[in-house]
Amino acid sequence: MIVASRDTDFGPMIQVDMEIKSFLSMWLYCDQISSYLARMVSHNRSDSVRHSNLFSSVANELLEVAFRTRHPDGELACRVSRQGRVDRIELTFPCTPEERQFYREALSQIVRSESGDRYMNSVSGDLAPSREVVLLELAVDYKAKLRLEETEADTIKLVVDLPLEDLPSEPV
Repeated sequence: MIVASRDTDFGPMIQVDMEIKSFLSMWLYCDQISSYLARMVSHNRSDSVRHSNLFSSVANELLEVAFRTRHPDGELACRVSRQGRVDRIELTFPCTPEERQFYREALSQIVRSESGDRYMNSVSGDLAPSREVVLLELAVDYKAKLRLEETEADTIKLVVDLPLEDLPSEPV
């Protein structure tokens, strides 16, 4: 488990800001933004291609979560910073009060010890992946540490710390 001593220890690397209306106008933006960010932050990692692939997958999943917002106004901001071997993605986006409550509950479930079991039960079903399953996947498969920061009344920030350099390169 990798835990940062202080948030200020993370150095900023890159940030992408967009009006949410523009972002929501095309699903393809999720892939394009995540691919761009991955190339920018992976160039100096020990295995830059592997890191880029993993980072792009995580960033794409997070952007797709934000893409499902039902709030029509505001800004999307995706900031990437680094502390040693850990990359941090901070995804800020507008949301409705119901969505805010969903994220509170989903993230409180993830920190519990049974998140691995919940994830395995959810992926073994026939349902399409939900936002909660995506967040569980990040915690279980990518060993991500997730938290929610509530900013303005209609905006949230998902903070995801990724120890991608420390993931095994072969399945366990």
